[in-house]
Amino acid sequence: MKIKITRCKKCQSPKTVKAGKVNGNQRFKCKDCGCQFQPNRHHGRPEKTKRFAIILYLFGLSFRTIAKLTKTDLHAVYRWIREFAEEHYEKPEPKSKAVIVELDEMWHFIHSKKNSVGYGKLIAAIPVNLSTGSVEGEIMIHLDGFTSD
Repeated sequence: MKIKITRCKKCQSPKTVKAGKVNGNQRFKCKDCGCQFQPNRHHGRPEKTKRFAIILYLFGLSFRTIAKLTKTDLHAVYRWIREFAEEHYEKPEPKSKAVIVELDEMWHFIHSKKNSVGYGKLIAAIPVNLSTGSVEGEIMIHLDGFTSD
Protein backbone atom coordinates (compact mmCIF):
# COMPACT_ATOMS: atom_id res chain seq x y z
CA MET A 1 0.00 0.00 0.00
CA LYS A 2 1.35 3.39 -1.03
CA ILE A 3 0.83 6.33 1.35
CA LYS A 4 0.27 9.71 -0.29
CA ILE A 5 2.08 12.54 1.51
CA THR A 6 0.34 15.88 1.26
CA ARG A 7 2.77 18.78 1.19
CA CYS A 8 2.02 22.27 2.50
CA LYS A 9 1.09 24.76 -0.22
CA LYS A 10 2.99 27.55 1.52
CA CYS A 11 6.27 26.00 2.73
CA GLN A 12 6.22 22.57 0.96
CA SER A 13 6.73 20.78 4.28
CA PRO A 14 5.57 17.14 4.40
CA LYS A 15 4.53 17.58 8.06
CA THR A 16 0.79 17.99 7.57
CA VAL A 17 -2.17 16.64 9.52
CA LYS A 18 -5.86 16.36 8.70
CA ALA A 19 -7.83 19.31 10.07
CA GLY A 20 -11.48 18.54 9.32
CA LYS A 21 -13.59 18.92 6.19
CA VAL A 22 -15.03 21.94 4.41
CA ASN A 23 -17.95 21.32 2.03
CA GLY A 24 -16.97 17.67 1.82
CA ASN A 25 -13.31 18.41 0.97
CA GLN A 26 -10.50 17.37 3.30
CA ARG A 27 -8.61 20.23 4.95
CA PHE A 28 -5.00 19.94 6.13
CA LYS A 29 -2.84 21.92 8.54
CA CYS A 30 0.94 22.30 8.31
CA LYS A 31 2.78 21.62 11.57
CA ASP A 32 5.71 23.84 10.55
CA CYS A 33 4.06 27.07 9.40
CA GLY A 34 0.46 26.60 10.62
CA CYS A 35 -1.06 27.15 7.17
CA GLN A 36 -4.47 25.53 6.62
CA PHE A 37 -5.26 24.45 3.07
CA GLN A 38 -7.23 22.14 0.82
CA PRO A 39 -4.92 20.43 -1.68
CA ASN A 40 -7.54 19.97 -4.42
CA ARG A 41 -9.02 23.46 -4.25
CA HIS A 42 -8.08 25.85 -7.04
CA HIS A 43 -8.67 29.58 -6.58
CA GLY A 44 -9.62 31.99 -9.28
CA ARG A 45 -11.17 31.77 -12.70
CA PRO A 46 -9.74 30.19 -15.84
CA GLU A 47 -7.50 32.38 -17.98
CA LYS A 48 -10.07 32.18 -20.81
CA THR A 49 -12.67 33.90 -18.61
CA LYS A 50 -10.23 36.68 -17.71
CA ARG A 51 -9.31 37.29 -21.36
CA PHE A 52 -12.98 37.30 -22.34
CA ALA A 53 -13.67 39.94 -19.68
CA ILE A 54 -10.80 42.10 -20.98
CA ILE A 55 -12.09 41.84 -24.57
CA LEU A 56 -15.59 42.82 -23.44
CA TYR A 57 -14.13 45.84 -21.63
CA LEU A 58 -12.22 46.87 -24.76
CA PHE A 59 -15.52 46.74 -26.67
CA GLY A 60 -16.94 49.28 -24.21
CA LEU A 61 -18.98 47.20 -21.75
CA SER A 62 -19.10 48.30 -18.11
CA PHE A 63 -17.51 46.39 -15.23
CA ARG A 64 -20.94 45.52 -13.86
CA THR A 65 -22.17 44.12 -17.19
CA ILE A 66 -18.99 42.08 -17.63
CA ALA A 67 -19.38 40.68 -14.11
CA LYS A 68 -22.94 39.58 -14.90
CA LEU A 69 -21.96 37.97 -18.21
CA THR A 70 -19.00 36.07 -16.74
CA LYS A 71 -20.84 35.31 -13.46
CA THR A 72 -17.98 36.72 -11.39
CA ASP A 73 -17.49 39.41 -8.78
CA LEU A 74 -17.38 43.03 -9.93
CA HIS A 75 -14.13 43.65 -8.04
CA ALA A 76 -12.48 40.62 -9.65
CA VAL A 77 -13.29 41.99 -13.12
CA TYR A 78 -11.85 45.38 -12.13
CA ARG A 79 -8.69 43.70 -10.81
CA TRP A 80 -8.22 41.64 -14.02
CA ILE A 81 -8.54 44.71 -16.24
CA ARG A 82 -6.28 46.83 -14.03
CA GLU A 83 -3.57 44.12 -14.01
CA PHE A 84 -3.84 43.78 -17.80
CA ALA A 85 -3.51 47.56 -18.24
CA GLU A 86 -0.51 47.81 -15.91
CA GLU A 87 1.21 44.98 -17.78
CA HIS A 88 0.55 46.18 -21.35
CA TYR A 89 0.11 49.96 -21.23
CA GLU A 90 2.93 52.17 -22.48
CA LYS A 91 2.64 55.76 -21.32
CA PRO A 92 3.39 58.18 -24.18
CA GLU A 93 6.16 60.71 -23.67
CA PRO A 94 5.08 64.34 -24.15
CA LYS A 95 6.52 66.00 -27.25
CA SER A 96 6.73 69.45 -25.67
CA LYS A 97 7.49 70.93 -22.27
CA ALA A 98 4.62 70.83 -19.83
CA VAL A 99 4.03 73.45 -17.14
CA ILE A 100 2.19 72.44 -13.99
CA VAL A 101 0.10 75.12 -12.33
CA GLU A 102 -1.44 74.58 -8.90
CA LEU A 103 -4.76 76.33 -8.49
CA ASP A 104 -5.55 75.14 -4.98
CA GLU A 105 -5.29 78.55 -3.31
CA MET A 106 -7.37 80.18 -6.04
CA TRP A 107 -10.07 77.54 -5.64
CA HIS A 108 -10.26 78.18 -1.92
CA PHE A 109 -10.38 81.96 -2.49
CA ILE A 110 -13.20 81.77 -5.03
CA HIS A 111 -15.25 79.19 -3.11
CA SER A 112 -14.97 81.02 0.19
CA LYS A 113 -16.71 84.10 -1.22
CA LYS A 114 -20.46 84.46 -0.85
CA ASN A 115 -20.93 85.82 -4.36
CA SER A 116 -19.25 84.81 -7.59
CA VAL A 117 -18.54 88.33 -8.90
CA GLY A 118 -15.72 90.64 -8.00
CA TYR A 119 -11.96 90.89 -8.34
CA GLY A 120 -10.05 87.78 -9.27
CA LYS A 121 -7.88 86.32 -12.00
CA LEU A 122 -9.51 84.27 -14.74
CA ILE A 123 -7.43 81.45 -16.11
CA ALA A 124 -8.26 79.98 -19.49
CA ALA A 125 -6.63 76.70 -20.47
CA ILE A 126 -6.52 76.00 -24.19
CA PRO A 127 -5.77 72.37 -25.15
CA VAL A 128 -2.87 72.14 -27.58
CA ASN A 129 -2.43 68.38 -27.88
CA LEU A 130 -4.97 66.15 -26.13
CA SER A 131 -2.88 62.98 -26.47
CA THR A 132 -0.06 64.42 -24.33
CA GLY A 133 -2.20 66.63 -22.12
CA SER A 134 -0.51 69.87 -23.24
CA VAL A 135 -2.40 73.11 -22.64
CA GLU A 136 -1.71 76.80 -23.10
CA GLY A 137 -2.94 79.27 -20.52
CA GLU A 138 -4.01 82.88 -20.53
CA ILE A 139 -4.55 84.99 -17.45
CA MET A 140 -6.95 87.91 -17.69
CA ILE A 141 -7.06 90.67 -15.07
CA HIS A 142 -10.23 92.74 -14.58
CA LEU A 143 -9.63 96.37 -13.54
CA ASP A 144 -12.78 98.43 -12.94
CA GLY A 145 -14.63 97.00 -15.93
CA PHE A 146 -11.58 97.05 -18.26
CA THR A 147 -9.87 93.89 -19.40
CA SER A 148 -6.14 93.84 -20.07
CA ASP A 149 -4.14 90.88 -21.37
